[in-house]
Amino acid sequence: MRFGLFGTGPWAQLTQGPALARHPGVDLVGVWGRRPDAARELAGHLGTRAYEDADALIADCDAVAIALPPDVQAPLAVRAARAGRHLLLDKPLATTVPAAREVAEAAQASGVASVVFFTLHFTPETAAWLAEQGTKDGWVNGRAEWFAGIFAPGSDSPYASSPWRRERGGLWDIGPHALSVLLPPLGDVTGLDAVGAARGPGDMVHLTLRHVSGASSTVTVSLGVPPQASSMTAVLRGTPGIVTLPDRDDPGHVAAFAAAVDALERAARTGDPHPCDVRFALRVTEILAAAEERLGD
Repeated sequence: MRFGLFGTGPWAQLTQGPALARHPGVDLVGVWGRRPDAARELAGHLGTRAYEDADALIADCDAVAIALPPDVQAPLAVRAARAGRHLLLDKPLATTVPAAREVAEAAQASGVASVVFFTLHFTPETAAWLAEQGTKDGWVNGRAEWFAGIFAPGSDSPYASSPWRRERGGLWDIGPHALSVLLPPLGDVTGLDAVGAARGPGDMVHLTLRHVSGASSTVTVSLGVPPQASSMTAVLRGTPGIVTLPDRDDPGHVAAFAAAVDALERAARTGDPHPCDVRFALRVTEILAAAEERLGD
């Protein structure tokens, strides 16, 4: 599958680019970025060419992999889908419902395959756990807590200077991961009026959700806790007992993204949609937007 890589930031450099360049089933056609110098530099590291025009790269590939801020990603994904290119996107799909819906509608109209990189669904340990819990009935409650120190004083994270993360906070950066864990086993929310939200210190946000299964769940996310307070936890309770999301290998993002490439190839070849496609990502955006509205943002 001929891929075009869109984006030149840390995520493209550390995860998407290496995964695509090393994948035996991928021909990495080229790189496009908003900064031409950065695109040339990254293309050189990856052994491919830099494109100055995004539409020219879209025209030369079968699929696009996008490592750009969500509200830059969405319109670019629409252009790619309308050109008949398969979509390997990042979360969140967009930070507004209309933008996310436009991507989903463009993908459906063109019949292209799509996969959105909800990391835990492509990491072996957590993917197996999620698949297993989805086969069980009787869940009554879920809890997901994601605490990261990206914005803590002295952080050396390559994402600490990300403008969109600074603006939107943990709700939009980590919230999609949390929802991707809770929605498959517990079911969709009963409606956007079933979403509650409250603020904590800094960018911390607490969510409450009611699910169509009858279960309830809570989510807490933050990018600004002290490093020693960082953790990632998800717990389900119900008739099957109490189960906890297993630890995942770290760093494992390159291997996980390669698994997402495989998933897109299967979806494109078989026509069977992947559970983490743009329609699922649209629903995640709808829930997060409802939460943001409750917060008064």
